[in-house]
Amino acid sequence: MKLLKEKIIKEGRVTGEEILKVDSFLNHQIDPLLLNEIGKEFQKRFSNVKVTKILTIEASGIAIAAIAGLHFNVPVVFAKKVASKNLDKETYKTQVYSFTKGKTYDIQVSKRYLNSEDYILILDDFLANGRASIGLIELVKQANATLAGVGIVIEKGFQEGGEILRNNNVNLQSLTVVNKFKNGEITFKN
Repeated sequence: MKLLKEKIIKEGRVTGEEILKVDSFLNHQIDPLLLNEIGKEFQKRFSNVKVTKILTIEASGIAIAAIAGLHFNVPVVFAKKVASKNLDKETYKTQVYSFTKGKTYDIQVSKRYLNSEDYILILDDFLANGRASIGLIELVKQANATLAGVGIVIEKGFQEGGEILRNNNVNLQSLTVVNKFKNGEITFKN
């Protein structure tokens, strides 16, 4: 996706050889016009599969999924990382290790919002080691729902997540794949 690459080159900041900061437009401050184009692109890429709900994980995936939900005309569900008093007692649960935060989270979704009749599209901002996507796929399995696919805004092609998902026959669509970061420079695979 040309517009996304241009935005990454213009505003993205590389830290070391593993971290790309896109907080000026994707996951802290949000560029809604860019997110609208991202939502359109996901709808185009997954137009050949049935989608009844979009699933993401809090917090960075929510804005992406919500705008994409408008283009798919389906509800958006997000897995919560923090238990709260207003969360239903009946939930699907699993654990996810966050590469960025360096910690493991218990994530959960109310059983009221995922069921065996659903065709779930998972959307997220980044794919690094694949742990968030794998955790969300586990929730889809617990609900006996059908996985329609996984859509990622930025895949780090030099980390194992994309390979793991593709090797498990997941319909993975990454809008852009970063090849590597070196000396603050970003190179893309696609």
